[in-house]
Amino acid sequence: MDAEVLRERYALALGRIKEIPTERLEGLGGESLADYFTEVAKFLLQIDDTASFLEQDGLQKASLEELLERNHKLYEDIMPEHYEESYANPSVAVNRLGTDFGAMLSFLYTEMRSLTGFVFERRLFELVIRMELFVEIYAAFLYELRENAKLPSPESIRQIIYWFVSDYADVAEEERIRRFVVPENNFAADIIRNSDLTDVRFLFAYGEYVGENELEMARFLAELPQETINTMADTYTEGYRIGFEVGNKDLSKKKTVDIRYQLGFERMMKRAIENFDKLHLQPVIYRAAYSILYNPSLFKNGFYGGTPNRQYEYDHKDDRALFLDKTYVNRKLEVIHTAFEKYKEEARGYAGPAVVETFGEKSFEPVNKPESLKLSEEQSSLWVEYRTRAGELQRNYILEEERSFTIIAFPVPEIRESLQQGTYEEFFKETIRINTLDYTLYQRIQQKIIDTLDTAQYCEIKGRGENRTDLKVRLMRLNDPSKETIFENCVADVNIPVGEVFTSPVLAGTNGILHVSRVYLNELEYKNLAITFENGMIQDYTCDNFAREEENRAFIQENILFRHRTLPLGEFAIGTNTTAYVTARKYGVEDKFPILIAEKMGPHFAVGDTCYSHAEEVRVYNPDGKEIVAKDNEISKLRDTMPEKAYFNCHTDITIPYDELGELNAVRADGTRIPVILDGKFVLPGTEELNRAFE
Repeated sequence: MDAEVLRERYALALGRIKEIPTERLEGLGGESLADYFTEVAKFLLQIDDTASFLEQDGLQKASLEELLERNHKLYEDIMPEHYEESYANPSVAVNRLGTDFGAMLSFLYTEMRSLTGFVFERRLFELVIRMELFVEIYAAFLYELRENAKLPSPESIRQIIYWFVSDYADVAEEERIRRFVVPENNFAADIIRNSDLTDVRFLFAYGEYVGENELEMARFLAELPQETINTMADTYTEGYRIGFEVGNKDLSKKKTVDIRYQLGFERMMKRAIENFDKLHLQPVIYRAAYSILYNPSLFKNGFYGGTPNRQYEYDHKDDRALFLDKTYVNRKLEVIHTAFEKYKEEARGYAGPAVVETFGEKSFEPVNKPESLKLSEEQSSLWVEYRTRAGELQRNYILEEERSFTIIAFPVPEIRESLQQGTYEEFFKETIRINTLDYTLYQRIQQKIIDTLDTAQYCEIKGRGENRTDLKVRLMRLNDPSKETIFENCVADVNIPVGEVFTSPVLAGTNGILHVSRVYLNELEYKNLAITFENGMIQDYTCDNFAREEENRAFIQENILFRHRTLPLGEFAIGTNTTAYVTARKYGVEDKFPILIAEKMGPHFAVGDTCYSHAEEVRVYNPDGKEIVAKDNEISKLRDTMPEKAYFNCHTDITIPYDELGELNAVRADGTRIPVILDGKFVLPGTEELNRAFE
């Protein structure tokens, strides 16, 4: 769009917004509405002030203290200490504005808050259309109050929001996909490449919330020897390269790598970008979340700063309930297809994500608020349908069998509050050690386990103490054991660190209960999580997070089943990284390790798709030369006849820690039981080395 026209539209919208605090809705019966529109208008004027600050090179001129003050002022309204007075809180909005408008106007304020990211990226169009949306809704209230002495109908306001998200869906989707696959003019990559990373002021160039974790992380990495930075980055990028090699995928055909990280890790990312340059891969790095238009994912992707208030994010996770219907879903799918067609060449060059995860933040126990928007049952089904069809569309352009990924994790400084001994610096070094363990040692030991499991008909897993796990997992039968294997010998490539063997179990005959006393999945804690399987499919589930069983089931259905009615057991694995387990116990942070590491600390079970989802036809081999043939189950085999039923677009690992594990046996067809783990220790001959860590 013409830049001059945009500037004119911006000036008009801003001029109208400046008038709002001076107008009097109070006398027309809109006291609370007057306060709401005034507060949001003040925030938008703060965005305009930020735009002026950026245009005047404020980032380069301002002191650290000023940058920190400006940054926190943009987020102070949703910080926990202010959230109970904020219209961004659905409970506050509904209490003050009523049930007809409270949740809608809380969403509107949340959408306005997305302008923080847009203003730092100088994306004027995005500022204009949202300011115009705010002005349009304000005008609708003002007109009805002045002309008719009444409020507008709730449906008329919802329709304004609906047509906003619908009308701009094509622009938003094209821009989202462009940033996903096109490396040119990359905002975050420019910050990494061109900033003085010893001066933490660079963190404020993103527009993300900068908390103590981000500041301390940047300072900590700035003081590490270059050799240590190289070790961290080289492990990460080499794991990415090896992932293509092990998967028999041609990396030379790829042009872009999708880098994802938390602010503070820029020094590591700079070295990583240099390494990727040598692999002829250019970075695509995008903001994890802007607004409802740009947020189709359930997880954090791209780059992201600190989270000022996780309850705020949780309160607004279902805001799409305002407009999610069949027409909107079909429109979104249509524009996704159009956008991918435009960038199909770039999409074929996309190599996959390279992720740096973080862990160690304070535990978060969400509160379910009745005032928050909720998807209806019909909308939940529509959302599942949308994610499935959108995933299929994307896979038409980014072929799963040609792409790969890697993930590595490091602790943030906040974890020091949970450490029962030692310092953050010591624990960080321990994490580096875990991430760089000798993969040849694990490869050799894990092959001993695989050789035994390949002879089994099923595995039997039982908990001990208060753990109620009693599960039978059926394994695939091999046609030629001399050339085929059931389990993959997983070392340090796509999933760093080393330490697991895994398979896609047979669903028929997989029965029983999986129970863990405490587990963190996708940043949410589950207490006494119990899932019952019947022929490999989830039949029942519960936890002890909430007093009401209805809430517990809804929590699991939404965040583990991702609104599906059921999911298959897509993966069965045995984690062998006892070093990680002992480190977690030593420092008292078992509950802080991300699933990436936790899954290596005991047997784990993934609900959802298999590890080979959409790449079942790619031939994969273990280091011993045997082909891994257990890549399917009865559900994924439907991909040729009923593709809409073959995949669920989710995969969540649930680990039983060694201290809760009574026994894991490989059971042969003749009934012979071969113990692999007893009372949390490896007992299979040739695996004794794994128990050294316990000593």
